[in-house]
Amino acid sequence: MKSKIFLYLFLFVSLICLYLMVSSSNMVKAYTQKAEAKTEKITRLENEVEELKDSVQKSSLKVLDMQYFSLENNDDALAYFEELNLQNPAAYVADKLLETNAQKGDNPLVPYEGMQSDFKINKIKVLNHKWILTDFSDGKYWGELLIKYEVKDDLGVDFTLIDHLLYTRSN
Repeated sequence: MKSKIFLYLFLFVSLICLYLMVSSSNMVKAYTQKAEAKTEKITRLENEVEELKDSVQKSSLKVLDMQYFSLENNDDALAYFEELNLQNPAAYVADKLLETNAQKGDNPLVPYEGMQSDFKINKIKVLNHKWILTDFSDGKYWGELLIKYEVKDDLGVDFTLIDHLLYTRSN
């Protein structure tokens, strides 16, 4: 009887050992698969981060290139406004130029009559201490102006149209 109990006990322990061995093998396989999946995901994300860094660097260089002709980044041109004590000369000049839109009818600086409605200045780029590039539109037709400006000592601004163009619609 004693030998049969030991035999059943040995069989029972053998089955438990076999079960533990198989389950641990399956756990190792599952862990390995998860680790490989995580490694692939990390590699993919690292590549994506590198691509995004390159994209940000290209965008930054593009922005710097676009800001080259800008009053805010031109110390020599800003020196002309030091005695006027203007905090942001480009914004001040742009505001004065937008005030010309307040007049009834077409903007006086636009040398064309509006076809759909009145021509008004939309976008303004203050290039330096003398020139402004603007976009104007009546909602359907549009064009651009090159304007010379001068800020007076009393903070008045004189605008003089240098050149203009009106785009033709091509259907």
